[in-house]
Amino acid sequence: MTRISIWMGLLAAFVFSPSLSTAADPKQKLTFDEHALPILRAKCVACHNPDKKKNDLDLTTYSKLMQGGASGVAVKPGEPDDSLLFKLVVHKAEPFMPPDSPVIAAEMVDTLRNWIAQGALENAGSKPVPIKPKADVSLTSIKRGKPEVTPMPTAPLRKEAIVTTQKANAVIALAVSPWAPLVAVGSPKQILLYHGDTMGLVGVLPFAPGTPHVLKFSRNGSLLLAGGGRDGQSGKVVVYNVMNGEQIIEVGNENDAVLAADISADQQQIALGGPGKMIRIYSTKDGSLIREIKKHTDWIYSMEFSPDAVLLATSDRSGSLFVWESATGREFYNLRGHTGPICDVSWRDDSNLLASCSEDGTVKLWEMENGSQTKTWSAHAGGAQAVKFGHDNRLVSTGRDRVTKIWDQAGANQKAFQAHPDLALRTAFSHDGQKVYSGDWTGQLLVFASADAKLLAQAATNLQDPVQALDAAMKTLAAQQTAFDQANAAYTAANTKAQQTAVEVTPAQRLASDSANIAKQAEAAAAPAKAAADKAAADLTAATAKQQAVAVKSGALTEAATKIMAAAVANKANADLQTFAAQAKTTADQAAAELAAAQTALTAATTANTTAAAAYQAGAKNVLESQAAAKLAAEILAPRALAAKTAADALPPLKANLDKTTADLAAAKAEVEKLKAAAPKK
Repeated sequence: MTRISIWMGLLAAFVFSPSLSTAADPKQKLTFDEHALPILRAKCVACHNPDKKKNDLDLTTYSKLMQGGASGVAVKPGEPDDSLLFKLVVHKAEPFMPPDSPVIAAEMVDTLRNWIAQGALENAGSKPVPIKPKADVSLTSIKRGKPEVTPMPTAPLRKEAIVTTQKANAVIALAVSPWAPLVAVGSPKQILLYHGDTMGLVGVLPFAPGTPHVLKFSRNGSLLLAGGGRDGQSGKVVVYNVMNGEQIIEVGNENDAVLAADISADQQQIALGGPGKMIRIYSTKDGSLIREIKKHTDWIYSMEFSPDAVLLATSDRSGSLFVWESATGREFYNLRGHTGPICDVSWRDDSNLLASCSEDGTVKLWEMENGSQTKTWSAHAGGAQAVKFGHDNRLVSTGRDRVTKIWDQAGANQKAFQAHPDLALRTAFSHDGQKVYSGDWTGQLLVFASADAKLLAQAATNLQDPVQALDAAMKTLAAQQTAFDQANAAYTAANTKAQQTAVEVTPAQRLASDSANIAKQAEAAAAPAKAAADKAAADLTAATAKQQAVAVKSGALTEAATKIMAAAVANKANADLQTFAAQAKTTADQAAAELAAAQTALTAATTANTTAAAAYQAGAKNVLESQAAAKLAAEILAPRALAAKTAADALPPLKANLDKTTADLAAAKAEVEKLKAAAPKK
């Protein structure tokens, strides 16, 4: 028989009944006897009973229902979306039930969904049977370092949103693969997978328990763990195979959403916790509960297994931080120091150092040999929300100050990134440490380059319906086209002006340069003329002084000689007087000759001084004229140079804006083309 023939009659009588319309409280323990059976009796057992077991399916007792019918299992405990009975009821599989009728009342759907999700219990005394994992993912040994096969999805994954919202959802769950460019972001009822390099959507994983509050990749990157649920109602942990997106493990049956969870490096244990204050450890082999640890006195906020799978660190809202032995559950350390809620913990790759961050604003490091605090620093004013180690032992953190930061192990800030518009909640390094991902309360997921803090990309946390997404993308494209046109027009106009002013300033620069050179040449030429004039003036002064001195001397000697000669004429008998008169005349003649020579030298010095002074005056005049010309040329150049500089300085920001709008336009066009290609074919 076919599935269709087996199930055609199953829900034929499923019509709305006022007596069965009251929805069960999701927090209430639902059972077959008290909640599911009344619906089945009213609507189904007329065709599915021991006497009339249509399609070999009997719904009158729990054991018969769980046996299933000719088409196999009807109900899979814990998996309503995989239970054929439920899928037919909600029209997710054909034939739709009831035949030729709309989906049954929402209250009835919720009752059946919650009953199956809680484990499909028979009665009030029943306990949920662990859902056996679809695959054994446990490892016999832990291999350090990058795996041989890069853990990226190889099978096509769903890309349509399971739930669409008008506004982006706060990034309360974020995980980055340790060995691949893969980023996981939590969203109501789903997990969004992005390519870590391009931020293109890789796929959407369903998260039936509700809203993911925590996401963790396994240490080898092959698995993705998601913990969450419905606040105040229920909580579970789901594990997916990264390669194909298949859900392979589901554990937990909390009465509130799971806030913290992790899978051990050997992939043998899953730990979870939340408002219940209880740490629960489950086996990945059979989904059974291994142990419970009751030590925390407040909501458990974070937990993480050490990379060697030996230890488990957990923290809570009261500021308590514990380290446990993974194998036994025994307390290893009680780490005291924080004065506020501890929001996140992270292990260094060697498992010897644990980082924690708190609402007290600090990040603290703890060594595991003695359990002592090795470093503490104030990281975020108002409170730190997240901290993560990278493979290179750097740390990245974020918090209420809206700024994501990179630190070394000494607490030195190496990089601070662009502030978020609101409270920053989660952050992590990329697998290669080249990027930092950071999410906030507004739903923005930002991607930064860790080297220069440049904003590389951002992603949305609210996927839209394909038609709505295309419409929004077209509007974005139109806006980006307008922005590009405006930027291009502004840059083109500015570039034209810059070119014009550059053309205008060139001759003025040449004139100013030539004039300055001529002035320098005139100054250079005037310098020796000035020196010659100064020397000629000095020579004239000296010649004048000498002529005057010689004139006085000659006059005196001539006068004396005249008197002596007169005396000699009067007394010719005096031989000595005659001799003395002859000598006096000789001396006077010599003085007269010296005076003549001095007069000749003075005349020459006067002529030389006149000539040198004239030459210097001509050179000085040339200097003044060339300096005036150079000054005028500089005055002509100044406004043109200023205009050219102003025009040139205006170009870089306009060019940067043009480059940005060009890139934004290209991205918008690519997004439109991508959405068009992905749109359902008519």
